[in-house]
Order: sequence, then C-alpha cells, then structure tokens
Amino acid sequence: MAYTLIQNAFVVTMDETQGDFRGDILVDGARIAALGRGLAIDDAVVVDATDFIVTPGFINAHLHTWQAGLRTIASNWTLPEYFRWVHAGLATQFEPEDIRIATLAGALNQLENGTTTLVDWCHNNPTPLHTDAAIAALRQAGIRATFMHGTPKPDPVPGQRPFWEIPHPRGEVVRLARELGSNDDLLSLGLAILGPHYSTLEVAREDFALAREFDLIASMHQGGGPAKSPDGWARLEAAGLLGKSINIVHGNDLPDEQLSRFVEAGVSFTVTGESEMISGHGHPIVGRLHELGVRPSLGSDIEAALSGDMLTAARITLSNQRALDNISARQAGTLGGKSRVRTRDALAWITIEGARMLGKEASIGSLAPGKQADLVMISTRSLNMQPIHDAVSALVMHANQSNIDSVMVAGNWRKRHGRLIHDDVGAVMEALQRSSSRIVGALGIQPSDLQ
Repeated sequence: MAYTLIQNAFVVTMDETQGDFRGDILVDGARIAALGRGLAIDDAVVVDATDFIVTPGFINAHLHTWQAGLRTIASNWTLPEYFRWVHAGLATQFEPEDIRIATLAGALNQLENGTTTLVDWCHNNPTPLHTDAAIAALRQAGIRATFMHGTPKPDPVPGQRPFWEIPHPRGEVVRLARELGSNDDLLSLGLAILGPHYSTLEVAREDFALAREFDLIASMHQGGGPAKSPDGWARLEAAGLLGKSINIVHGNDLPDEQLSRFVEAGVSFTVTGESEMISGHGHPIVGRLHELGVRPSLGSDIEAALSGDMLTAARITLSNQRALDNISARQAGTLGGKSRVRTRDALAWITIEGARMLGKEASIGSLAPGKQADLVMISTRSLNMQPIHDAVSALVMHANQSNIDSVMVAGNWRKRHGRLIHDDVGAVMEALQRSSSRIVGALGIQPSDLQ
C-alpha cells in the first residue's frame, strides 16, 4: 500500500505527548508512521488538509446495531415499553438476513458519522446463524468493531427457564473466540452478558468466569427496573471478580460509595447519555465519575429510538452535566467560574476513553506514531464552523455530520469527499426498508402505537 501524506491539517491527537498542532500525518499501510510539520516522502498520495481538523476516529462504545431497521419506532417509548415491544415482540421476528442488513446499515451509518470503532452490543442472536450474519455485516462495512456477543430477552415461556436463569452459551464463545482471534485485523470479540442486574447470581458468576477464562471484556447493563440479584454486586465484589475486564453500561442507580469502589477496582463505565435521559434511567454519571478522577466511554445505545451520531451524543451528555452543575451552583449561590467538565473531556469520551474501555488504548483512540490509522477529517469550510478559536470546541459544540468529509479505518478510506465508499448504499437502504416493513407488520404495530 502506498503512503498517504495528510498535509497542513489542524491535528487534534488526543495524545498527551503529541498535543494539538498545525501539521502533517504520514500513514504507512494501516498505521501512522509519523506526525509533524513539513513531512515529505517520495511516492506518497498527498491530501491537502488546509481547511480541515483531523481527529482520531470516534468510538461508539455501546450500540445495538441490529436495531437499525427499527429506527424511530421507540422514540416515544419509556424503558418498560421498549422491553415489551422490542425485546419481547419485534426482536422475535428477526431472521438472520434481517440482522445482517440492519447491522450493515447501522455500521455504514457509523462510518458516515465519523465512527471508526463500533462496540456492537448484539443481544438478538437466538441462533448461530444470526450471530454469523451480524459478523458478516461488520466485515462487509469495513468498520473496526468489537462484536459483543449477547443473548435474547424474550418473555418467559411456561415450562422453560426464563432468560435470566440461562448462562451465556459456552459453545458459541469457544467458536467465536476461534473465529475472531488476534489474527483478525478489524474484528474482535467481547461478551454482552446479563450481569447481576438482569440475571440470577449463579448465572452472573458463571458468565464472569467465562469472560475471564477467554480474556474477554464482559459488558453488562446496570439499571432500568428492579435487579434480579439485589445483592449481586456485593457478592461478586466480595469474591474478587471485579477488574479492568468488567464494563458497566449506564450505572445511574449505583450509590456513590459503590461507584468509588468499582472505579478503584478498575471497572470501566460506558454512559449512553441521551438514551438514559429519555428512557428513564436517570441522569448520566459523567459528573460523578469526574469527581472520582475518571472519564467514561460513550455510546449511543438504542438505534430504534435516537441518532447514532457520536458528536451529538457527546454534546447532549456534556450539556446535561453542565445543567446539573449549574443547578447545584445556583442552589449554593456560587454560579460562575469555569465549567468543571470541558469540551476536551467530551471529545475524550468518544475517542481515547472508548479505546481504554476496550483495553486498546495502545492502538486506537488517539493519533500517534505506530497507532492504527483511524482518523476523521472534518471540514471547516462551512458557515457553522467559522470562525474557529478552539478546534476541540468547534468539534464538540458546532460540527455535525455534514462537516465530516473523510473517514479512514486502518489506512483505508471508508468515506471520502463527503461520500461513503461502498458498493451500493441505495440497495442497502431498500433492503432495510423491506426487512423493517415485514418485521413491524408481523406484530401489527400501528402509527398510533408510536405517538
């Protein structure tokens, strides 16, 4: 592969040693070869980035990508409605091909919006064929992804064990660990387990042990209704099962002292601010984590309800935390001074913190020599981006999808000059519409049910 030399960009590296600068990025194959000013090399493909900000590719740390075919259907539903209509209803109608086309459309949309790494939390895979269809779609999209293998959550059937009493399928983990091993450049495996909130303690113990055995990230929802194991976390913590491989999504209901202990143990947190606010989880915990000296990763979560755009996700989550801080300051009579959570924190949520959650901060999440060439070129030529006094604030507070000109994953352009590089996006959208119409029609959902 030829060298690519991106020249004269304003580079926001999100790397403490590299900083922000006006200069060049040299890409050699899948990796960044050099950063600096006045770089030159023979036979390089030169990209003039004078009017661009270049940032690490965004990382969506929690997305149910299979729901792309259900967009807008859950936009007015609370969490109990979502569980009833989606998990116990619509999800049961998905064939493997429905999973494939939805995951492909969802992954392409992530690339369109600047996401280069997707944590695909797939919990509608009742058969290995469904799982294989999702993985095939991620490969077809060309996105970097961690496939979080989950399990469906249908209503209990008389005479059968409910989903919260069923451990994660070991045989599937063995199979997928073999398929998505270290030799796969773009795809890796994680476990989307039930955790103590959505399973019995016995199941949680078994699933934690399975993730540890295969050295996989174990990600789980925490919150949203009563826990299946009210003392589950205390028992797991006492058994020494917490650590860096444990990822908690949401966590809004965790007490401060428990949150502090989890942070001390190395547990990572993924916030899905917008979905948490509209679904009933409560306020995102970014401020509480900030007090403990850590930052979360960020996900967009429910594709059936809201946008998967990570810039929007960062902006909304930041604005919510600032509203909470301002309310507290008013109540204390101390409104004024500097905002404690900054726009750079918000950009970190969707870049380096996503990489840290996956244990991949050495290879993705920031721009530095030797790291994967996952990057986004954001145009500053439009009215909404001028003038720029602070590039990070321009990204977080002003940029939108229309400004995302080019997206590179592992040295390959996946979007260039404002257009996705894919065989036929139109055909994907048509197939997605057919799939969606069949699934929604099978349940007889009417427009009045969505209002």
